[in-house]
Amino acid sequence: MTIRISKAAVIGSGIMGGGIAALLAGAGVEVLLMDIVPFDLKEEEKNDPIARNRMVKTGLDAALASSPSLFFNKKDATRISIGNLDDDIKKLADCDWIIEVVVENLKIKQDLFARIEKIRKPGSIVTTNTSGIPLKDISEAFSKEFKEHFMGTHFFNPVRYMHLLELIPGEDTLPQILETMAVFGERNLGKGIVWAKDTPNFVGNRIGIQGFCAVTNAMMDDDLSIPEVDALFGTALGRPKTALFKTTDLVGLDTTINVAQNSYELCRNDEQRDTMILPGFINQMAEKKLLGNKTKAGFYKTELTPEWKRIRKVLNPSTLEYEDLTRPDFPCLNEARKKATLAQKVACVLKGDDKGALFAWKMAANAFQYSANRVPEIADTIVEIDNAMKWGYNFENGPFEMWDTYGVQEAVQRMEKEGLKVPVNVKAMLDAGNTSFYKLENGVKYFYDFASSSYKEVLVGNSMVSIAAAKGNNKTVLENESTSLVDIGDGVFCVEFHTKMNAINSQIIDSIDQALDYVHKNGVGLVIGNQAGGMPGAFSAGADLSLISRLCHDKKYAEIDILLEKGQAGIQRTKYAAFPVVAAPYGMTLGGGCESCLGADRMVAHAELYMGLVEIGVGLLPAGGGTMNLWKKYVDALPGGVAKNIDLSKLFIAAFMNVAMAKISTSAAQAGTLGYLGLSDRIVFNRDNLIGEAKKEVLKMVGDGYIPPMKKPLKVIGNTGWGIVNASILNMLSGGYMSEHDAFLAKRIAYVMSGGDVNKNSMIDEETILKLERDAFVDFCKEEKTVARIDHMLKTGKPLRN
Repeated sequence: MTIRISKAAVIGSGIMGGGIAALLAGAGVEVLLMDIVPFDLKEEEKNDPIARNRMVKTGLDAALASSPSLFFNKKDATRISIGNLDDDIKKLADCDWIIEVVVENLKIKQDLFARIEKIRKPGSIVTTNTSGIPLKDISEAFSKEFKEHFMGTHFFNPVRYMHLLELIPGEDTLPQILETMAVFGERNLGKGIVWAKDTPNFVGNRIGIQGFCAVTNAMMDDDLSIPEVDALFGTALGRPKTALFKTTDLVGLDTTINVAQNSYELCRNDEQRDTMILPGFINQMAEKKLLGNKTKAGFYKTELTPEWKRIRKVLNPSTLEYEDLTRPDFPCLNEARKKATLAQKVACVLKGDDKGALFAWKMAANAFQYSANRVPEIADTIVEIDNAMKWGYNFENGPFEMWDTYGVQEAVQRMEKEGLKVPVNVKAMLDAGNTSFYKLENGVKYFYDFASSSYKEVLVGNSMVSIAAAKGNNKTVLENESTSLVDIGDGVFCVEFHTKMNAINSQIIDSIDQALDYVHKNGVGLVIGNQAGGMPGAFSAGADLSLISRLCHDKKYAEIDILLEKGQAGIQRTKYAAFPVVAAPYGMTLGGGCESCLGADRMVAHAELYMGLVEIGVGLLPAGGGTMNLWKKYVDALPGGVAKNIDLSKLFIAAFMNVAMAKISTSAAQAGTLGYLGLSDRIVFNRDNLIGEAKKEVLKMVGDGYIPPMKKPLKVIGNTGWGIVNASILNMLSGGYMSEHDAFLAKRIAYVMSGGDVNKNSMIDEETILKLERDAFVDFCKEEKTVARIDHMLKTGKPLRN
């Protein structure tokens, strides 16, 4: 029997509950969000439905007001209804999935589930989002049927953005229920599934909290500062910029303390249990309410001077006083900054001999020991632990992958030399002649399974296509420093960018031309996509500004025009190729990255899509066909009969404002609202499946008998459009809402997008607009204020409004 999840109830409307409700609503599920009736109702409020739902309404309002938003689109909130557990509990009988997200108190949870059991319909799935209470204790008094449909679903905060979903089977959970939740979580909610055992803090938080506690204690023992530790355990080791203590400020110190206490109290046989006892200054911070961002002071805080200058301060653990934040300096970090790959950076930090490097190695070795000793206690395989740390903590490598990067044999030899105990399972693996936790053979990734003392295939979903695996199987057909063309099967090829932030340079422009030639002769279709890491990651952050800056300073304007013309020609070839081209954008898809997608036949986009034509921020305009193809998206979205009679000015203003205001979508759903995505484009919730789904789209188009689009004249608004815009620009300029240079740029952009000095409803060929784009771009490059904007962006990473 097929189990469908069409309606779900979320009980508990706090940050986590509100986030889960928002995610479910974004996935098209009808949601009932519930909470308790407030305890402090006045006598006259006790029969008032609005007052009785005050708590749940506050929770939903907080989710709607959250920044960054927990909703992909605020309109998704229309799928959420609210209620309370006294008046509306009978509504649970209509729900396919009921998820509990209430306070971490065993009796409260048991009492709640006892009420749910009397009301829920047979066959409905019931889960708990507990992060620490054993499921066997919660479900102790349940009926057999209830237990068969009960399990743990542990989301990570913020729910929309964190990829990890830990699934915890109960002792009696039916296999069909486990399979349903795994498929729904991965496909519909876009989550990476980790199977956890019913142990305290499950997988991610068990490993994560031990790491935090061990490092914090060692920091005090070895006399390092908070900024020094954060510098060591940040991007140089493939971890987020927020590293250890800035991340804790985001999460909340009170939450961290609770997780640590939970591990200490419940993990009595843990060989590193004592590391979970945090140093005294942490408890003093909690007493002083130095809990992080929620109290505006934690390990770090920001102060304002009388001149309104923001100054970053950091806590001195010894004095509990805040001091000016200075950038730490270790030779190992200086060397790591010069390296291109994560493996090279890791070698600098973990194999160096300065104080910072020795501390980083000490803590890495501790993490290696602890992680290996948790298999099979918290999870059956190393894969679950690595994925939990990558998806729940945004590490580039999990602990076993990091161990491989260092060199397992080399690390073990060093550990033994320093008197550190090597985990028995790792020692046995090496004694059997196996020197790595992972290996790639014929494009298939394998992991070492301690239980069977053998390598097993890393299982992936049916929709998942790995570019790295294809490369490992010698499927790369063209390659240079910036781009690869990879055979991903069934006649479909993927052109992959791999520059810094996947910025588009001249080499990529040339490679796209070569890729189109190759696929024309040898394939059936092309995907434009990559699988770079990071959250949200970068499909492409735009053009290589350093190249543009150099050409501007050298006044090589003819070279700029040639570069633009080549880029436009490549995108035009993509648009009118004899085979389908599908772009697979995700994360940051800006400027030229956005233009490369707009030139494709279709897009299969990840739900987390930050797409926009942002060139005005550096004093330029889209000149890879961006203004033209965005306008085409707007016009082509209209049915034929309507398009003839529509007032183009309404469409033009919306399209123009996207470019002139450098509007960036905050999700794929909003990219549709802004017109970047059209009706034929698709949104995929799970980024792991993005390339595979784009490949499916190519094959579907081939199977449907693909016919390339016909190049035809484009209807433009002409001088009517830039006349309307010029009046608005004048008002904004006089009101102080834009600078004179902004106004200068916006007027020219309006001129280009409107088709130039032609009459309204004129039909002009595409080459005319492309020439207008190039001419404007080159003219902008001659402006001192534009060059200043470009240089400022390259130097600071922030736009200059001059």
